[in-house]
Amino acid sequence: MQIDIVSLFPEMFKGPLGHSILKRAQEADVLKINVTNPRDFAFNKHNIVDDYPFGGGVGMVMKPDPIFRAVENIITSTNIINRRVILMCPGGYRLDQEKVKELAGYEQLILLCGHYEGIDERVRLHLVDESISIGDYVLTGGELPAMVIVDSVARMLPGVLGSSSSAPQDSFYNGLLEYPQYTRPRDFEGMVAPEVLLSGDHAKIKRWRNKQALKNTLERRPELLKNKELSPDDAKLLAEIIAEQTGD
Repeated sequence: MQIDIVSLFPEMFKGPLGHSILKRAQEADVLKINVTNPRDFAFNKHNIVDDYPFGGGVGMVMKPDPIFRAVENIITSTNIINRRVILMCPGGYRLDQEKVKELAGYEQLILLCGHYEGIDERVRLHLVDESISIGDYVLTGGELPAMVIVDSVARMLPGVLGSSSSAPQDSFYNGLLEYPQYTRPRDFEGMVAPEVLLSGDHAKIKRWRNKQALKNTLERRPELLKNKELSPDDAKLLAEIIAEQTGD
């Protein structure tokens, strides 16, 4: 997969995208990441990319022409058909794991990072395929959301994680929060890891983990269960959890 990021601050991506899993993915040629500065496509004396908003108001708005030119240059130079152009925007679709899995199916993502008071609306209407938000709060720019998308999507690509079974065990992958994890020492200052995890009984371990995932979701994110189609076994586990909590 190739991910192209359009940002006024390319230097922000050097650290986060150059370490750990993302670094290994790029070294293995599973993932290619490029950052384009729209200032390079602002054909004026001072490479100006923003201007005052029509109608008045505070702040500045990013001009459409440098962004259009930057994206058109990316598309022409890469010549990838199966792509998605995405605007990082507070008013966009809120990112979730289903969207992450969908985005991982493209060969190329082009992520546009806004700044100032936003981007000229014509970019959203005529250039991008969709807008995405990472939450209901305001950030200085689109760079951090772009990093979140790069990281979350990269985890879905074959060969990125050490094990092919790692991603399906992540929180939200199957609509539930992840079960608790434990490692050595077994007894840490009187806090003992659950006995079942050291039993060697894989069926019991699987049942315990499923139950804990359901319990965590019920306690921390109960809204996720409303749209979750539970298997008969998981439905029984959830009923068991509720009975334990209510004392029935």
